[in-house]
Amino acid sequence: MADTKREIERKYESDESGLPDLTGVAGVAAVIDKGVAQLDATYYDTEDERLAASSITLRRRTGGSDAGWHLKFPVAADVRDEIHAPLSDTVPRSLTGLIRSRVRDNALLPLVRLRSERDVRHLVDTDGRLLAEVCVDAVRAERLGTGAAAQWTEIEVELADGGDPAFLDKIDKRLRKAGVQPSAAASKLARALAETALAPKKKRKKEKPTDPPLATAGDHVLAYLRAQRDAIVELDPAVRRDEYDSVHRMRVATRRMRSAFRSFRKVVDRTVTDPVGDELKWLAGELGVDRDQEVLTERLTAALDELPRTLLTGPVRTRLRTWSHARSGGSRRRLMAVLDGKRYLELLGTLDALVADPPLLKAAAGKPEKVIGKAVGKDFGKLSELVEQALGLPPGHDRDLALHEARKKAKRTRYSAEAAAPALGDPARSLLKSMKSLQNLLGDHQDSVMTREALRELARTAQSAGESSFTYGVLYGREERRAADDEAQLPGAWTEIKKRATV
Repeated sequence: MADTKREIERKYESDESGLPDLTGVAGVAAVIDKGVAQLDATYYDTEDERLAASSITLRRRTGGSDAGWHLKFPVAADVRDEIHAPLSDTVPRSLTGLIRSRVRDNALLPLVRLRSERDVRHLVDTDGRLLAEVCVDAVRAERLGTGAAAQWTEIEVELADGGDPAFLDKIDKRLRKAGVQPSAAASKLARALAETALAPKKKRKKEKPTDPPLATAGDHVLAYLRAQRDAIVELDPAVRRDEYDSVHRMRVATRRMRSAFRSFRKVVDRTVTDPVGDELKWLAGELGVDRDQEVLTERLTAALDELPRTLLTGPVRTRLRTWSHARSGGSRRRLMAVLDGKRYLELLGTLDALVADPPLLKAAAGKPEKVIGKAVGKDFGKLSELVEQALGLPPGHDRDLALHEARKKAKRTRYSAEAAAPALGDPARSLLKSMKSLQNLLGDHQDSVMTREALRELARTAQSAGESSFTYGVLYGREERRAADDEAQLPGAWTEIKKRATV
Protein backbone atom coordinates (compact mmCIF):
# COMPACT_ATOMS: atom_id res chain seq x y z
CA MET A 1 0.00 0.00 0.00
CA ALA A 2 1.15 3.56 -0.74
CA ASP A 3 0.65 6.52 1.57
CA THR A 4 0.97 10.24 0.88
CA LYS A 5 2.38 13.24 2.70
CA ARG A 6 2.66 16.89 1.73
CA GLU A 7 6.33 17.90 1.61
CA ILE A 8 7.22 21.58 2.02
CA GLU A 9 10.95 22.21 1.78
CA ARG A 10 13.65 24.52 0.50
CA LYS A 11 17.15 23.75 -0.70
CA TYR A 12 20.31 25.84 -0.36
CA GLU A 13 23.90 25.72 -1.55
CA SER A 14 26.46 24.80 1.09
CA ASP A 15 30.20 25.08 1.47
CA GLU A 16 32.83 24.02 3.97
CA SER A 17 31.38 26.38 6.60
CA GLY A 18 28.43 24.00 7.03
CA LEU A 19 25.20 24.96 8.78
CA PRO A 20 24.91 28.43 10.35
CA ASP A 21 23.63 28.75 13.92
CA LEU A 22 19.82 28.68 13.80
CA THR A 23 19.09 29.17 17.52
CA GLY A 24 18.39 32.84 16.82
CA VAL A 25 15.43 32.06 14.54
CA ALA A 26 12.19 33.28 16.11
CA GLY A 27 10.29 30.40 17.71
CA VAL A 28 13.28 28.03 17.86
CA ALA A 29 14.10 27.00 21.42
CA ALA A 30 16.69 24.39 20.55
CA VAL A 31 18.58 22.78 17.68
CA ILE A 32 18.89 19.04 18.34
CA ASP A 33 21.59 16.95 16.66
CA LYS A 34 19.94 13.77 15.32
CA GLY A 35 23.12 12.22 13.96
CA VAL A 36 24.27 11.24 10.48
CA ALA A 37 22.39 8.92 8.12
CA GLN A 38 23.73 7.17 5.02
CA LEU A 39 21.20 7.34 2.17
CA ASP A 40 21.39 5.39 -1.10
CA ALA A 41 18.80 6.26 -3.73
CA THR A 42 18.33 5.08 -7.30
CA TYR A 43 16.13 7.30 -9.49
CA TYR A 44 14.03 5.82 -12.28
CA ASP A 45 12.76 7.44 -15.46
CA THR A 46 12.22 6.71 -19.13
CA GLU A 47 15.20 6.87 -21.44
CA ASP A 48 14.03 10.29 -22.69
CA GLU A 49 13.45 11.50 -19.10
CA ARG A 50 9.71 12.09 -19.32
CA LEU A 51 9.25 12.23 -15.56
CA ALA A 52 12.05 14.74 -15.10
CA ALA A 53 10.51 16.94 -17.79
CA SER A 54 7.38 17.15 -15.62
CA SER A 55 9.41 17.68 -12.40
CA ILE A 56 8.30 14.28 -11.14
CA THR A 57 10.76 12.02 -9.31
CA LEU A 58 10.61 8.28 -8.69
CA ARG A 59 13.25 6.70 -6.49
CA ARG A 60 14.09 3.58 -4.49
CA ARG A 61 15.95 4.58 -1.35
CA THR A 62 17.56 2.70 1.50
CA GLY A 63 18.90 4.16 4.73
CA GLY A 64 17.35 6.79 6.95
CA SER A 65 13.94 6.60 8.60
CA ASP A 66 11.81 6.24 5.45
CA ALA A 67 13.40 3.58 3.28
CA GLY A 68 11.22 2.51 0.37
CA TRP A 69 9.89 3.80 -2.91
CA HIS A 70 9.09 7.52 -3.15
CA LEU A 71 7.12 9.20 -5.94
CA LYS A 72 6.97 13.00 -5.83
CA PHE A 73 4.59 15.29 -7.72
CA PRO A 74 5.05 19.07 -7.82
CA VAL A 75 2.18 21.04 -6.25
CA ALA A 76 3.56 24.59 -6.02
CA ALA A 77 6.88 26.32 -5.38
CA ASP A 78 8.68 24.39 -2.61
CA VAL A 79 5.68 22.04 -2.25
CA ARG A 80 5.38 18.44 -3.42
CA ASP A 81 3.18 15.48 -2.68
CA GLU A 82 5.34 12.52 -1.72
CA ILE A 83 3.81 9.07 -2.12
CA HIS A 84 5.53 6.22 -0.28
CA ALA A 85 5.45 2.51 -0.98
CA PRO A 86 7.29 -0.31 0.83
CA LEU A 87 10.74 -1.37 -0.26
CA SER A 88 10.76 -3.96 -3.07
CA ASP A 89 13.00 -5.02 -5.95
CA THR A 90 10.70 -3.64 -8.65
CA VAL A 91 8.64 -0.50 -9.00
CA PRO A 92 5.35 -1.09 -7.11
CA ARG A 93 2.19 -1.22 -9.21
CA SER A 94 0.63 1.31 -6.84
CA LEU A 95 3.12 3.85 -8.22
CA THR A 96 3.39 2.86 -11.89
CA GLY A 97 -0.28 3.63 -12.47
CA LEU A 98 0.19 7.15 -11.14
CA ILE A 99 2.84 7.93 -13.78
CA ARG A 100 1.30 6.05 -16.68
CA SER A 101 -0.07 9.18 -18.37
CA ARG A 102 3.52 10.45 -18.63
CA VAL A 103 5.43 7.23 -19.16
CA ARG A 104 2.90 5.54 -21.51
CA ASP A 105 4.40 2.29 -22.83
CA ASN A 106 8.00 3.33 -22.27
CA ALA A 107 10.16 1.29 -19.91
CA LEU A 108 11.26 2.69 -16.56
CA LEU A 109 15.03 2.50 -16.20
CA PRO A 110 17.45 3.25 -13.35
CA LEU A 111 19.13 6.46 -14.53
CA VAL A 112 20.87 8.04 -11.57
CA ARG A 113 22.25 6.84 -8.24
CA LEU A 114 22.62 9.34 -5.40
CA ARG A 115 24.51 8.47 -2.23
CA SER A 116 24.21 11.07 0.49
CA GLU A 117 25.74 11.52 3.90
CA ARG A 118 22.97 13.36 5.75
CA ASP A 119 23.73 15.34 8.90
CA VAL A 120 20.33 15.92 10.54
CA ARG A 121 19.20 18.69 12.91
CA HIS A 122 15.73 19.17 14.43
CA LEU A 123 14.46 22.65 15.22
CA VAL A 124 12.05 22.50 18.17
CA ASP A 125 10.00 25.00 20.16
CA THR A 126 9.84 25.43 23.96
CA ASP A 127 7.48 22.44 24.23
CA GLY A 128 9.87 20.23 22.28
CA ARG A 129 7.54 20.22 19.27
CA LEU A 130 9.28 19.75 15.92
CA LEU A 131 9.18 22.86 13.74
CA ALA A 132 11.46 21.80 10.90
CA GLU A 133 14.17 19.33 9.98
CA VAL A 134 17.40 20.81 8.64
CA CYS A 135 19.91 18.57 6.91
CA VAL A 136 23.34 19.08 5.44
CA ASP A 137 23.70 16.57 2.61
CA ALA A 138 27.03 15.61 1.09
CA VAL A 139 25.91 14.16 -2.22
CA ARG A 140 27.69 11.87 -4.71
CA ALA A 141 25.81 11.42 -7.98
CA GLU A 142 26.45 8.80 -10.65
CA ARG A 143 24.79 8.59 -14.07
CA LEU A 144 24.19 4.86 -14.44
CA GLY A 145 25.48 3.31 -17.62
CA THR A 146 27.92 6.12 -18.39
CA GLY A 147 30.02 6.46 -15.25
CA ALA A 148 29.62 10.26 -15.30
CA ALA A 149 29.72 11.59 -11.74
CA ALA A 150 29.31 14.76 -9.73
CA GLN A 151 29.34 15.75 -6.08
CA TRP A 152 28.18 18.70 -4.02
CA THR A 153 26.92 19.68 -0.59
CA GLU A 154 23.54 21.26 0.05
CA ILE A 155 21.29 22.30 2.91
CA GLU A 156 17.71 21.04 2.95
CA VAL A 157 15.05 22.56 5.21
CA GLU A 158 11.79 20.62 5.50
CA LEU A 159 8.79 21.96 7.40
CA ALA A 160 7.31 19.65 10.03
CA ASP A 161 3.93 18.10 9.21
CA GLY A 162 1.18 20.64 9.85
CA GLY A 163 3.66 23.49 10.31
CA ASP A 164 3.22 27.08 9.20
CA PRO A 165 5.00 27.66 5.85
CA ALA A 166 5.84 31.19 7.06
CA PHE A 167 8.33 29.58 9.43
CA LEU A 168 10.49 28.68 6.42
CA ASP A 169 10.73 32.40 5.61
CA LYS A 170 12.29 32.98 9.03
CA ILE A 171 14.89 30.29 8.43
CA ASP A 172 15.48 31.63 4.93
CA LYS A 173 16.19 35.09 6.32
CA ARG A 174 18.70 33.68 8.80
CA LEU A 175 20.46 31.56 6.18
CA ARG A 176 20.72 34.41 3.70
CA LYS A 177 22.09 36.70 6.41
CA ALA A 178 24.82 34.10 6.95
CA GLY A 179 25.62 34.15 3.22
CA VAL A 180 23.83 30.92 2.30
CA GLN A 181 22.11 31.11 -1.08
CA PRO A 182 19.14 29.12 -2.43
CA SER A 183 19.99 26.19 -4.67
CA ALA A 184 19.76 26.82 -8.40
CA ALA A 185 18.36 23.29 -8.89
CA ALA A 186 14.80 22.35 -8.01
CA SER A 187 15.87 18.95 -6.71
CA LYS A 188 18.88 16.69 -6.23
CA LEU A 189 17.85 14.71 -9.28
CA ALA A 190 17.61 17.82 -11.47
CA ARG A 191 21.11 18.82 -10.44
CA ALA A 192 22.46 15.30 -10.95
CA LEU A 193 20.96 15.07 -14.43
CA ALA A 194 22.41 18.44 -15.38
CA GLU A 195 25.89 17.80 -14.00
CA THR A 196 26.26 14.26 -15.35
CA ALA A 197 24.82 14.88 -18.81
CA LEU A 198 26.99 13.56 -21.63
CA ALA A 199 26.79 16.90 -23.46
CA PRO A 200 26.45 19.61 -20.80
CA LYS A 201 24.68 22.73 -21.96
CA LYS A 202 26.72 25.89 -22.17
CA LYS A 203 26.14 28.17 -19.26
CA ARG A 204 24.32 31.34 -20.07
CA LYS A 205 22.68 34.14 -18.22
CA LYS A 206 19.40 33.23 -16.64
CA GLU A 207 16.44 34.57 -18.55
CA LYS A 208 12.90 34.77 -17.36
CA PRO A 209 10.97 32.11 -19.32
CA THR A 210 8.32 33.52 -21.60
CA ASP A 211 5.59 31.90 -23.62
CA PRO A 212 5.85 32.29 -27.39
CA PRO A 213 3.82 35.22 -28.72
CA LEU A 214 0.33 34.35 -29.93
CA ALA A 215 0.25 36.15 -33.26
CA THR A 216 -2.38 34.26 -35.27
CA ALA A 217 -5.77 32.71 -34.70
CA GLY A 218 -4.11 29.31 -34.96
CA ASP A 219 -1.65 30.22 -32.21
CA HIS A 220 -4.47 31.06 -29.82
CA VAL A 221 -6.54 27.97 -30.58
CA LEU A 222 -3.51 25.70 -30.38
CA ALA A 223 -2.50 27.20 -27.01
CA TYR A 224 -5.97 26.43 -25.68
CA LEU A 225 -5.93 22.88 -27.04
CA ARG A 226 -2.48 22.29 -25.58
CA ALA A 227 -3.64 23.51 -22.17
CA GLN A 228 -6.49 20.99 -22.19
CA ARG A 229 -4.19 18.14 -23.24
CA ASP A 230 -1.83 19.07 -20.41
CA ALA A 231 -4.72 19.17 -17.93
CA ILE A 232 -5.88 15.66 -18.87
CA VAL A 233 -2.36 14.26 -18.47
CA GLU A 234 -1.67 16.11 -15.22
CA LEU A 235 -5.01 15.20 -13.64
CA ASP A 236 -4.60 11.48 -14.34
CA PRO A 237 -2.70 10.72 -11.08
CA ALA A 238 -5.19 12.79 -9.05
CA VAL A 239 -8.10 10.82 -10.53
CA ARG A 240 -6.38 7.55 -9.71
CA ARG A 241 -5.84 8.77 -6.13
CA ASP A 242 -9.49 9.84 -5.96
CA GLU A 243 -8.60 13.42 -5.05
CA TYR A 244 -11.49 15.80 -4.52
CA ASP A 245 -12.96 17.23 -7.76
CA SER A 246 -10.25 15.64 -9.92
CA VAL A 247 -12.70 13.56 -11.99
CA HIS A 248 -14.83 16.62 -12.63
CA ARG A 249 -11.83 18.73 -13.69
CA MET A 250 -10.56 16.08 -16.08
CA ARG A 251 -14.01 15.74 -17.56
CA VAL A 252 -14.19 19.50 -18.05
CA ALA A 253 -10.83 19.44 -19.88
CA THR A 254 -12.21 16.88 -22.36
CA ARG A 255 -15.29 19.05 -22.89
CA ARG A 256 -13.25 22.19 -23.43
CA MET A 257 -11.17 20.47 -26.07
CA ARG A 258 -14.20 19.03 -27.87
CA SER A 259 -15.91 22.42 -27.73
CA ALA A 260 -12.85 24.10 -29.24
CA PHE A 261 -12.85 21.63 -32.11
CA ARG A 262 -16.44 22.59 -32.94
CA SER A 263 -16.25 26.32 -32.27
CA PHE A 264 -13.04 26.85 -34.22
CA ARG A 265 -13.79 24.57 -37.14
CA LYS A 266 -12.48 27.24 -39.51
CA VAL A 267 -9.10 27.03 -37.76
CA VAL A 268 -8.60 23.29 -37.20
CA ASP A 269 -9.71 20.65 -39.72
CA ARG A 270 -12.76 18.77 -38.43
CA THR A 271 -12.04 15.76 -40.63
CA VAL A 272 -9.09 15.22 -38.29
CA THR A 273 -10.55 16.49 -35.02
CA ASP A 274 -14.01 14.86 -35.20
CA PRO A 275 -12.66 11.32 -34.52
CA VAL A 276 -10.56 12.74 -31.67
CA GLY A 277 -13.66 14.47 -30.33
CA ASP A 278 -15.51 11.15 -30.37
CA GLU A 279 -12.79 9.59 -28.24
CA LEU A 280 -12.86 12.54 -25.84
CA LYS A 281 -16.63 12.12 -25.57
CA TRP A 282 -16.09 8.45 -24.70
CA LEU A 283 -13.60 9.39 -21.98
CA ALA A 284 -15.91 12.07 -20.59
CA GLY A 285 -18.69 9.50 -20.43
CA GLU A 286 -16.52 7.09 -18.47
CA LEU A 287 -15.48 9.87 -16.11
CA GLY A 288 -19.10 10.93 -15.70
CA VAL A 289 -20.42 7.57 -14.48
CA ASP A 290 -19.47 8.42 -10.90
CA ARG A 291 -19.73 12.20 -11.14
CA ASP A 292 -23.37 12.45 -12.20
CA GLN A 293 -24.40 10.12 -9.41
CA GLU A 294 -22.36 12.14 -6.90
CA VAL A 295 -24.13 15.36 -7.91
CA LEU A 296 -27.57 13.78 -7.56
CA THR A 297 -26.75 12.21 -4.20
CA GLU A 298 -25.28 15.43 -2.82
CA ARG A 299 -28.33 17.42 -3.92
CA LEU A 300 -30.78 14.93 -2.41
CA THR A 301 -28.79 14.71 0.83
CA ALA A 302 -28.71 18.50 1.16
CA ALA A 303 -32.46 18.65 0.50
CA LEU A 304 -33.09 16.11 3.24
CA ASP A 305 -30.89 18.07 5.66
CA GLU A 306 -33.04 21.17 5.07
CA LEU A 307 -36.30 19.32 5.62
CA PRO A 308 -38.05 19.59 9.05
CA ARG A 309 -38.18 16.31 10.95
CA THR A 310 -41.95 16.38 10.86
CA LEU A 311 -41.78 15.89 7.08
CA LEU A 312 -39.47 12.87 7.26
CA THR A 313 -41.45 9.62 7.15
CA GLY A 314 -39.95 6.19 6.66
CA PRO A 315 -36.30 5.12 6.21
CA VAL A 316 -35.61 7.83 3.61
CA ARG A 317 -31.89 8.28 4.30
CA THR A 318 -31.28 4.53 4.28
CA ARG A 319 -33.22 4.22 1.03
CA LEU A 320 -31.13 7.05 -0.51
CA ARG A 321 -27.84 5.41 0.53
CA THR A 322 -28.93 2.05 -0.86
CA TRP A 323 -30.09 3.63 -4.13
CA SER A 324 -26.89 5.65 -4.52
CA HIS A 325 -24.64 2.68 -3.77
CA ALA A 326 -26.50 0.45 -6.23
CA ARG A 327 -26.18 2.99 -9.04
CA SER A 328 -22.47 3.67 -8.45
CA GLY A 329 -21.37 0.15 -7.57
CA GLY A 330 -18.21 -0.85 -9.43
CA SER A 331 -17.85 2.48 -11.23
CA ARG A 332 -14.53 3.21 -9.52
CA ARG A 333 -13.06 -0.13 -10.62
CA ARG A 334 -14.40 0.47 -14.10
CA LEU A 335 -12.75 3.90 -14.31
CA MET A 336 -9.39 2.48 -13.22
CA ALA A 337 -9.71 -0.18 -15.91
CA VAL A 338 -10.35 2.58 -18.47
CA LEU A 339 -7.26 4.55 -17.38
CA ASP A 340 -5.17 1.38 -17.55
CA GLY A 341 -6.57 0.39 -20.93
CA LYS A 342 -5.13 0.57 -24.41
CA ARG A 343 -7.84 2.87 -25.76
CA TYR A 344 -7.05 5.60 -23.24
CA LEU A 345 -3.31 5.38 -23.90
CA GLU A 346 -3.93 5.65 -27.63
CA LEU A 347 -6.06 8.74 -27.03
CA LEU A 348 -3.23 10.39 -25.09
CA GLY A 349 -0.88 9.64 -27.95
CA THR A 350 -3.36 11.07 -30.44
CA LEU A 351 -3.63 14.29 -28.40
CA ASP A 352 0.16 14.59 -28.34
CA ALA A 353 0.32 14.21 -32.10
CA LEU A 354 -2.51 16.71 -32.59
CA VAL A 355 -0.83 19.53 -30.67
CA ALA A 356 2.60 18.68 -32.10
CA ASP A 357 1.38 18.74 -35.70
CA PRO A 358 -2.01 20.51 -35.68
CA PRO A 359 -4.33 20.20 -38.72
CA LEU A 360 -4.54 23.96 -39.27
CA LEU A 361 -6.69 25.43 -42.04
CA LYS A 362 -6.21 28.64 -44.01
CA ALA A 363 -8.06 30.77 -41.47
CA ALA A 364 -5.50 29.78 -38.82
CA ALA A 365 -3.10 32.32 -40.29
CA GLY A 366 -5.66 35.11 -39.92
CA LYS A 367 -5.88 37.82 -37.30
CA PRO A 368 -7.17 36.35 -34.03
CA GLU A 369 -9.49 39.30 -33.38
CA LYS A 370 -11.32 38.63 -36.62
CA VAL A 371 -11.26 34.84 -36.88
CA ILE A 372 -11.80 33.99 -33.22
CA GLY A 373 -14.21 36.87 -32.68
CA LYS A 374 -16.38 35.59 -35.52
CA ALA A 375 -16.40 32.06 -34.09
CA VAL A 376 -17.44 33.26 -30.64
CA GLY A 377 -20.13 35.49 -32.15
CA LYS A 378 -21.50 32.52 -34.06
CA ASP A 379 -21.69 30.45 -30.87
CA PHE A 380 -23.52 33.26 -29.10
CA GLY A 381 -25.95 33.59 -32.00
CA LYS A 382 -26.88 29.91 -31.82
CA LEU A 383 -27.28 30.22 -28.06
CA SER A 384 -29.64 33.16 -28.55
CA GLU A 385 -31.86 31.10 -30.85
CA LEU A 386 -32.07 28.28 -28.31
CA VAL A 387 -32.82 30.52 -25.35
CA GLU A 388 -35.51 32.42 -27.26
CA GLN A 389 -37.04 29.14 -28.40
CA ALA A 390 -37.10 27.80 -24.82
CA LEU A 391 -38.66 31.01 -23.48
CA GLY A 392 -41.43 30.71 -26.06
CA LEU A 393 -42.50 27.27 -24.81
CA PRO A 394 -44.94 26.63 -21.96
CA PRO A 395 -43.53 25.04 -18.77
CA GLY A 396 -43.21 21.28 -19.07
CA HIS A 397 -41.22 18.51 -20.69
CA ASP A 398 -40.56 20.30 -24.01
CA ARG A 399 -39.30 23.42 -22.28
CA ASP A 400 -37.08 21.31 -20.01
CA LEU A 401 -35.49 19.72 -23.09
CA ALA A 402 -35.06 23.12 -24.77
CA LEU A 403 -33.44 24.61 -21.68
CA HIS A 404 -31.09 21.63 -21.48
CA GLU A 405 -30.00 22.24 -25.09
CA ALA A 406 -29.51 25.93 -24.27
CA ARG A 407 -27.40 24.95 -21.28
CA LYS A 408 -25.10 22.86 -23.47
CA LYS A 409 -24.77 25.72 -25.93
CA ALA A 410 -24.08 28.18 -23.08
CA LYS A 411 -21.27 25.90 -21.96
CA ARG A 412 -19.81 25.82 -25.46
CA THR A 413 -20.05 29.61 -25.75
CA ARG A 414 -18.37 29.92 -22.37
CA TYR A 415 -15.46 27.77 -23.50
CA SER A 416 -15.04 29.62 -26.79
CA ALA A 417 -15.06 32.95 -24.90
CA GLU A 418 -12.49 31.49 -22.52
CA ALA A 419 -10.23 30.54 -25.42
CA ALA A 420 -10.78 33.96 -27.00
CA ALA A 421 -9.99 36.02 -23.90
CA PRO A 422 -6.23 36.38 -24.59
CA ALA A 423 -7.02 37.68 -28.09
CA LEU A 424 -10.21 39.70 -27.54
CA GLY A 425 -9.61 40.99 -24.03
CA ASP A 426 -12.45 42.55 -22.01
CA PRO A 427 -15.34 41.76 -24.39
CA ALA A 428 -14.51 38.04 -24.23
CA ARG A 429 -13.99 38.14 -20.47
CA SER A 430 -17.32 39.91 -20.03
CA LEU A 431 -19.07 37.27 -22.15
CA LEU A 432 -17.27 34.53 -20.22
CA LYS A 433 -18.61 35.93 -16.95
CA SER A 434 -22.13 36.13 -18.38
CA MET A 435 -21.94 32.56 -19.68
CA LYS A 436 -20.85 31.26 -16.29
CA SER A 437 -23.85 32.94 -14.70
CA LEU A 438 -26.24 31.61 -17.36
CA GLN A 439 -24.73 28.13 -17.18
CA ASN A 440 -25.19 28.07 -13.41
CA LEU A 441 -28.84 29.07 -13.75
CA LEU A 442 -29.58 26.55 -16.48
CA GLY A 443 -27.45 23.93 -14.73
CA ASP A 444 -29.46 24.27 -11.54
CA HIS A 445 -32.63 23.87 -13.60
CA GLN A 446 -31.32 20.71 -15.28
CA ASP A 447 -30.17 19.31 -11.93
CA SER A 448 -33.72 19.85 -10.69
CA VAL A 449 -35.09 17.92 -13.68
CA MET A 450 -32.73 15.02 -12.98
CA THR A 451 -33.43 15.13 -9.25
CA ARG A 452 -37.18 14.88 -9.85
CA GLU A 453 -36.62 11.83 -12.03
CA ALA A 454 -34.56 10.27 -9.23
CA LEU A 455 -37.27 11.09 -6.68
CA ARG A 456 -39.89 9.37 -8.83
CA GLU A 457 -37.66 6.28 -8.97
CA LEU A 458 -37.07 6.35 -5.21
CA ALA A 459 -40.79 6.78 -4.49
CA ARG A 460 -41.68 3.78 -6.69
CA THR A 461 -39.06 1.64 -4.95
CA ALA A 462 -40.23 2.74 -1.51
CA GLN A 463 -43.85 1.98 -2.33
CA SER A 464 -42.94 -1.47 -3.62
CA ALA A 465 -41.19 -2.13 -0.30
CA GLY A 466 -44.25 -1.00 1.65
CA GLU A 467 -42.61 2.27 2.79
CA SER A 468 -44.15 5.72 2.83
CA SER A 469 -43.48 7.85 -0.26
CA PHE A 470 -44.65 11.07 1.43
CA THR A 471 -41.19 12.61 1.90
CA TYR A 472 -40.25 11.99 -1.74
CA GLY A 473 -43.38 13.87 -2.78
CA VAL A 474 -42.46 16.79 -0.52
CA LEU A 475 -38.96 16.92 -2.02
CA TYR A 476 -40.40 16.64 -5.53
CA GLY A 477 -42.64 19.64 -4.89
CA ARG A 478 -39.72 21.67 -3.60
CA GLU A 479 -37.64 20.79 -6.67
CA GLU A 480 -40.54 21.72 -8.91
CA ARG A 481 -40.76 25.13 -7.25
CA ARG A 482 -36.99 25.57 -7.51
CA ALA A 483 -37.09 24.88 -11.25
CA ALA A 484 -39.99 27.34 -11.64
CA ASP A 485 -37.94 30.00 -9.83
CA ASP A 486 -35.02 29.37 -12.22
CA GLU A 487 -37.34 29.73 -15.20
CA ALA A 488 -38.78 32.95 -13.77
CA GLN A 489 -35.28 34.43 -13.45
CA LEU A 490 -34.24 33.49 -16.97
CA PRO A 491 -35.96 36.24 -19.04
CA GLY A 492 -34.42 39.04 -16.96
CA ALA A 493 -31.02 37.39 -16.84
CA TRP A 494 -31.07 36.83 -20.59
CA THR A 495 -32.04 40.46 -21.28
CA GLU A 496 -29.06 41.66 -19.24
CA ILE A 497 -26.70 39.27 -21.02
CA LYS A 498 -27.80 40.49 -24.45
CA LYS A 499 -27.23 44.09 -23.38
CA ARG A 500 -23.65 43.36 -22.31
CA ALA A 501 -22.72 41.05 -25.19
CA THR A 502 -20.31 42.83 -27.52
CA VAL A 503 -18.36 39.93 -29.05
